[in-house]
Amino acid sequence: MLIGTVREKTSNAPVEGCSVYLKGSRNIFTTDSAGRFSIPNLKTGTHQLQFFSLNHRSFKTEVTVEAGTTNLEFTLESIEKTLNEVTVTAQQGSFGLTRLREVEGTAIFAAKKSEVILPENLVANLATNNARQVYSRVAGLNIWENDGGGLQLSIGGRGLDPNRTSNFNVRQNGYDISADALGYPESYYTPPTEALKRIKIVRGAASLQYGTQFGGLLNFEMRQPVTDRTFEVTSRQTVGSFGFFNSFNSVSGTAKKLSYYAFFQYKKADGWRPNSHFDSKTAYADIHYQLTDDAKIGLEVTHMDYLAQQPGGLSDEMFVANPRQSNRERNWFKVDWNLFNAHYDWKVNHRSDFNFIAFGVVASRYSLGFRPNRVATVDNETFERDLIAGDFRNYGFEARFLNRYKLGKKDGVFLVGTRYYHGFNHSQQGVGATGKDPDFTFVEPDKLTSSDYRFPNRNVSLFTENVFFLSSKLSVTPGIRYEHIRTTADGFYGNIVRDLAGNIITITQTPEKRVNPRGFLIAGIGVSYKPSSQFEAYGNISQNYRSITFSDMRISNPSAVIDPNLQDERGFSADAGVRGEKNGVLSYDLNLFALNYGNRIGEVQFYDASDRVLRKRTNIGRALIVGLESYGEVELLRLLPGQSDRWGWSVFGNLALTRSSYVKSQIPGVQGNEVEFVPAVNLKSGMRWGYRNLKASFQFTYLSDQYSDATNAVDGGFSAVIGRIPSYHIMDFSLSWTYRWLKLEGSVNNLTNEFYYTRRATGYPGPGILPSDGRAFFLTVGVKW
Repeated sequence: MLIGTVREKTSNAPVEGCSVYLKGSRNIFTTDSAGRFSIPNLKTGTHQLQFFSLNHRSFKTEVTVEAGTTNLEFTLESIEKTLNEVTVTAQQGSFGLTRLREVEGTAIFAAKKSEVILPENLVANLATNNARQVYSRVAGLNIWENDGGGLQLSIGGRGLDPNRTSNFNVRQNGYDISADALGYPESYYTPPTEALKRIKIVRGAASLQYGTQFGGLLNFEMRQPVTDRTFEVTSRQTVGSFGFFNSFNSVSGTAKKLSYYAFFQYKKADGWRPNSHFDSKTAYADIHYQLTDDAKIGLEVTHMDYLAQQPGGLSDEMFVANPRQSNRERNWFKVDWNLFNAHYDWKVNHRSDFNFIAFGVVASRYSLGFRPNRVATVDNETFERDLIAGDFRNYGFEARFLNRYKLGKKDGVFLVGTRYYHGFNHSQQGVGATGKDPDFTFVEPDKLTSSDYRFPNRNVSLFTENVFFLSSKLSVTPGIRYEHIRTTADGFYGNIVRDLAGNIITITQTPEKRVNPRGFLIAGIGVSYKPSSQFEAYGNISQNYRSITFSDMRISNPSAVIDPNLQDERGFSADAGVRGEKNGVLSYDLNLFALNYGNRIGEVQFYDASDRVLRKRTNIGRALIVGLESYGEVELLRLLPGQSDRWGWSVFGNLALTRSSYVKSQIPGVQGNEVEFVPAVNLKSGMRWGYRNLKASFQFTYLSDQYSDATNAVDGGFSAVIGRIPSYHIMDFSLSWTYRWLKLEGSVNNLTNEFYYTRRATGYPGPGILPSDGRAFFLTVGVKW
């Protein structure tokens, strides 16, 4: 008799359900839950056995059986990793937008509203990071378009302020890239779209795994090293209107256990308006080393710096007269951004995965310029300029463990993780130099300083989610997250009083220290029903929380006042919808959403003691935003029988219909008003044609009117920082052709040369109306070998 035990080679876990074949016998023997099997009445001597098990390599061996009972152990090698990669590739499809699987890596996305943008599937202007085109298939996004070079990304949605994407948790390959996740969650760095493999967006329910922002998660996933060669080079050169030039160059490869990917990008332009020149450099390096078949480590380094001249804002009258004008030639903006990441990925066994990342940010940004409340005021290089300096030194750690388990006959997926974040930023504001040059030094820093603060922040969090598969079609995913936040502000704010001639009369400095520790628990739950692999009905509700940013509270602005008693924002977001695809012909997602936004921070117009019109940043009240978001894309020619794959013609559209109001407010004249940054209609549609290697795309974008403050002011006045943002519609056209190692691309942005704007800036880079770019042409030559 032979008694055997089958275990997995790496984890030593028993292999259940393994089929064991004995040569010369018609019987099949199967292992139990302990990995054991037995073959009775087996004669002594040498016999041949063969083992077959799902997700394991087949195994053949010879055994010697002696008289009595022989006990032996056998090991099988897992091949689950290879199978997973095949599945991921199949998920990509030909559409420009897909969605996340229920479980990816060490993250759970079951029942959550998610979108995945595949830049390689887009026919768009990637060289300029044109957000209007790149994010065209994501329903409901509100995009600020005042940066023609794509240096910064400013997107919001569902009534969230788009400013530097500050209401999303913004990450690159899973780690933070913003200035300070707690004290200053604005993103001054945006990776080049040419370097991206995927852009992942998960709406408000991402708060449980990635942090408490109302917007959710925005994760830039960089290209990975090629695995089939040791060296590959890609080079893309782009020229365009208004002096635009972009050079993107990358190398990639794999040599035995070492893999690498690196790129360098240089970008410059003169801009659509005068005084809009910029120079930008971005570099990135990623190295992976495969320690074992189931474990690898990686290191990533990112550097970005740019210097941009800012043409300033316009009043309503100035915009109507000439949207391309600029009366500011001394306003400058400088950024230096450095990101560091080390990560360890370990496949503990075929059911469990572990991920650990350590990350850091060492960065700075400087704003310099003349920015009076009356934007039509003529500038003079003898005037002193306002200078704001910010230095950021942040680091953090995040660990995740995911386990796929069985409870009785039911499957489940359990995730637990923890995060520690240490943020420190130093913010100074004071009098800058006269003249026109980008001189980022303070004039008499010991005296002429408006504020000087240090903001050390600490954050410890613990989170868990679990997918309960109640049946093969129905799953429920509850989750909770505990946050402990400690924010500190330590410094002083000053006041400089001048006479009518501009001479200093008095200078005062007031010391201030604030410490604000708090802890809280948020929860959420999602439900998914999948009767087939091509259709899903889903719903979720999750609590959200957004910490106040101390670094905003003492920035001196001639047109704004900040409430010193600002409170954290709290609320919840909910989604319910259906999504799916049909045989590579149709992809769709239709959902209803609700966002309950308590203690919403915003700006209202008021009059001060001198009867001046100013803005006050304060807790406006509770806002409710509800709406319908829809996306659909159809490959029309695939509907025709016998159609050749050489031809392609697809049509897409996404439409967001949104209603918003302040349902409760203590501020007179606000309750019942519409919420700012919420266009009632947000439409993006277009089509793509293709014949063999030639592809073309056309896109139409329309947004209805929206307000820029809670009082729903229409007229911007002489400062133009508040007021209505009129509706606008834009058309874009792009073309690409590929032949072996060569690729040519061309595009025309704003085809009909519309004059419009998407933003009224309250401070830098305004204040005032910031016009968006007019018609522009671009041509790209790309090679790969």
